[in-house]
Amino acid sequence: MRTHPIANSSFQAADYRGILGDRYRSLPYSLRLLAENAARHSPEGAAALEVLARNGEAVPFRPARLLLHDMLGIPALIDIMAMRNLLEEQGGDPLSVDMSLPVDLVIDHSMSINHWADRFALQKNMDREFEVNRERFAFLKACETRFPRLRVMPPGGGICHQVNLEYLGQTVLPSNEDPGLLIPDSCLGTDSHTPMINALGIMGWGVGGLEAEAVLFGETTPVNVPRVIGLEISGAPSDDIMATDIALVIAERLRALGVVDTFVELFGPGYGTLSVADRATIANMAPEYGSTMVFCPVDERTTAYLRDTGRGEAAGNTEIYCKAQDLWVTGADPAIEYDEVVQLDLGSIGRSVAGPSRPEQRIDLAKASDRLRLEGETVRRVDVPDKEHDIGDGDVIIAAITSCTNTANPRNMVTAALMARNAVARGLKVPPHVKTSLAPGSRVVAGYLEKSGLQTSLDALGFEVAAFSCSTCNGMSGPLDPAHETAIKENDIKGIAVLSGNRNFAGRIHPLASRNMIASPPLVVAYALMGTILKDITTEPLGTDQNGNPVMLSDLWPSADEVTEIVKTFVTPEEFSTNYAAISDVNTHWNALEAGQGTYEWVPSSYISFPPFVREIDAKTPPLSNLKGLRPLVILGDSVTTDHISPSGIITPESEAGQFLQKLGVSPRDFNSFGTRRGCSDVVVRSTYANYRLRNEMTPDKEGSWTRIEPEGNVASIYKAIETYLERAQKLVVIGGKEYGCGSSRDTAAKAPWLAGVRAVIVESFERIHRSNLVNMGIAPLCFPKGVTRHTLGLDGSETYDIDFDADLTGAMLTVHRKDGSYDMTPLDLRLYNDGERATFAEGGLLPRAFRNFLQGAA
Repeated sequence: MRTHPIANSSFQAADYRGILGDRYRSLPYSLRLLAENAARHSPEGAAALEVLARNGEAVPFRPARLLLHDMLGIPALIDIMAMRNLLEEQGGDPLSVDMSLPVDLVIDHSMSINHWADRFALQKNMDREFEVNRERFAFLKACETRFPRLRVMPPGGGICHQVNLEYLGQTVLPSNEDPGLLIPDSCLGTDSHTPMINALGIMGWGVGGLEAEAVLFGETTPVNVPRVIGLEISGAPSDDIMATDIALVIAERLRALGVVDTFVELFGPGYGTLSVADRATIANMAPEYGSTMVFCPVDERTTAYLRDTGRGEAAGNTEIYCKAQDLWVTGADPAIEYDEVVQLDLGSIGRSVAGPSRPEQRIDLAKASDRLRLEGETVRRVDVPDKEHDIGDGDVIIAAITSCTNTANPRNMVTAALMARNAVARGLKVPPHVKTSLAPGSRVVAGYLEKSGLQTSLDALGFEVAAFSCSTCNGMSGPLDPAHETAIKENDIKGIAVLSGNRNFAGRIHPLASRNMIASPPLVVAYALMGTILKDITTEPLGTDQNGNPVMLSDLWPSADEVTEIVKTFVTPEEFSTNYAAISDVNTHWNALEAGQGTYEWVPSSYISFPPFVREIDAKTPPLSNLKGLRPLVILGDSVTTDHISPSGIITPESEAGQFLQKLGVSPRDFNSFGTRRGCSDVVVRSTYANYRLRNEMTPDKEGSWTRIEPEGNVASIYKAIETYLERAQKLVVIGGKEYGCGSSRDTAAKAPWLAGVRAVIVESFERIHRSNLVNMGIAPLCFPKGVTRHTLGLDGSETYDIDFDADLTGAMLTVHRKDGSYDMTPLDLRLYNDGERATFAEGGLLPRAFRNFLQGAA
């Protein structure tokens, strides 16, 4: 590898520019970083030239580190631990299955909001979290003792992406292999919102747990050189505009444009007006736009943020390195060539929300009540049993200040807190039917809110700190007041959840919320006060003050100067340094856990189990077979999310998973969630398409987890159909529309269908991460040709399907056999993007391929 010295330092840098020549100047900054990485991970740096060519060819990429969270990290670690056991059983060296780079796992996806509006809510929720997750946490402790490069951050420390932004990210750092070589920080994470770290000029994106496992094993991950969309920023936002408003506008525009598998890169005269915190809010929502990254090139704001968060050494390394490597932005660079440019005038953006079920459904704030009102919805109210208040359609049943997306932004949080202060001063109160909660993404937020005196006002409105975790944004909103749940269920009340999160998919936030709305933190406070979305929050009062005077939104909104002064005074480097120096001590339960050494002993558990797809791995690669006689499990429409495929939220007693757990003696109180039980294959298979809001075209008159068992045509729960088909050894196919698999990066959305017997998915288009997860589970990701859909083929679920693969694994032929004996043949595109993916698919998936490599290494 060619290197050159960095001026005024003892460090070297990879000479990617020497390989590319002056033509590197045409590359956007994100592709310069990709070229630098490819140069370090290919013979003579030759792969960097593929980046320069921009022809979509695959180049090797290897991150500096990996970021996991518990909900997706545990399934990955179970796979790895199981592979160690299987390798030992077959005569291999179990210790050869290890971690080849630094890995941080943050426990942030396990806490439900079981207690709220209570000054002891945080401690009660942390106690409860440990009570129900002890088996999971003990497994993580066991992993930490067995894998030296794994660092686990305990529950209660914060959300992984906010911790990554505020603490872990370095922008530039010494190489793991050569401390004298400075390299750009880069990070892959088992969560689709990993691009939040792009705000620091760090390459990073979300991957499935299986792809992360390949990186752990020492492999590079192939990246097809993407198109780069330049997002040209101009103007400046008005004082009442939050970063949330900007992100929702971008979501609306880029989702409409179609940016799946692209890099989006910010530039333009207005770029420098965006703080790193604002950039982080925008970049966090990359998966909602559909893009792989939203890259924010390094400038003076980047290094200032590093210093302001206690990372002075990283700031110094970043400045000398980026200036030496032409990765430092000082202004417009006309030499850079973007594949397409989208313009965004910050001055044109107004306040907005998004709903009822997707982040790109942006609504101007003044139109929110009309757009979110259900058809024919009127003011219908019922008494709440044993309470002195009522509840009605359109009521806000959850108001949650939550998610790293917005709580990592001090301006968002201080504005919300000042709103609360002003509301309390006017005597306003939150109606009793609203469940309020505050769950910041780091303890830094709680620190500056407390020291500024603003937390007292939030407390007065019921926004006591209830968690330092994803909570409501991840579907862990917890129960409502039992009396409210009863009134809602018995009267079919259509309430709404309002949250400052990044996702609002149907059925995700709470099963009793008929719709979900994303809003900035101050607007969450405002809607909590108003208590309904059936009123126009811009023209109608939020309430009345002590004197009976109406109080409007504009009366409570603080001035930008006051917000700025509080942020400047209380958000200090010491706050960050002190917090993260003590992060390992935030949870006494965690520190008291003990973990043994040696071979891991698998014990019966409904949380942690030896996965069948590891147990069934053959030592030798079986020949790849065509798929014959497949039956459709479901036929789905557009924008099916991974929440539909394998939900993460509440397990209800009547669900298949709930019934299974009850048979094991687990009380409904201790069900926890689908997400926290992803380490148990018996629960995972019962999560297959178990979303309460699923729409299966095979059962058009039913909502939820229903399908038809063929050829009988009997309607049954999807899991009952799975059981039936497994007994018959009947392999399955899934049919869908556009944007299949959007949303979370969870690999259980591929593992669950595999366990159910699904071996192919045929759709119009895939979301990036889910397609990769299917490949890594050995499930064929297939697309209809342009102009062909499930509708044009007239598919109703009564058919059987044959799939014959081309010899080079670039396509396949679909034969649809109909009940009347007729058949149709349609060519399909097999979405395997490079030779590495084709090899993985031919081996039956990543785990079989990796296991055989380990076994051969021991031979």
